[in-house]
Amino acid sequence: MSFAEVPTGVSRILVYGVTGSGKSTAAERIGERTGLPVTLVDELTWLPGWVPVDVGRQRELIAAVTSGDRWVLDSAYGTWLDLVLPRAELIVALDYPRWFSLQRLVRRTIMGAVTKSPRCNGNTETFRQMLGKDSIVRWHFRSFGRKRDRIRRWSESPDVPPVLTFTTSRQLEAWLSQVQPS
Repeated sequence: MSFAEVPTGVSRILVYGVTGSGKSTAAERIGERTGLPVTLVDELTWLPGWVPVDVGRQRELIAAVTSGDRWVLDSAYGTWLDLVLPRAELIVALDYPRWFSLQRLVRRTIMGAVTKSPRCNGNTETFRQMLGKDSIVRWHFRSFGRKRDRIRRWSESPDVPPVLTFTTSRQLEAWLSQVQPS
């Protein structure tokens, strides 16, 4: 599907992309334009202190969201992707170059560590975390290829919802300017 196309009547949207691509911001912008409720996945998957929510509980929470008729999700983890894909009507894929998503991620992480602004459930980022073995920056490198491959497979598959793939933020902005309320 061409990114110039703006599907009408779509009420369940998955925003998917590599770490640092701006999925949450894109989901919030889609929600603003369409009036669809937005669920930020990190709010359901991380407890205070960056403690991960049990996978079984994550599945319950995501199942509750995706059972609804109207939603935008800002990601889908592999452990519960099977709950999201059958219900999604559109995938907005952010397939930006590594350098672009990485610089966004590093800038966001550094600013978060400096300002201590809460990310999800009161969690804040630290320089120690940024440099640690479970760092979001390291996660970017570990997951980039897998997530990009998934986007490209989905784009060619008749077994998933239509995929709008954006390779630049300018393309996404142009599409968002055309999106109408659902």
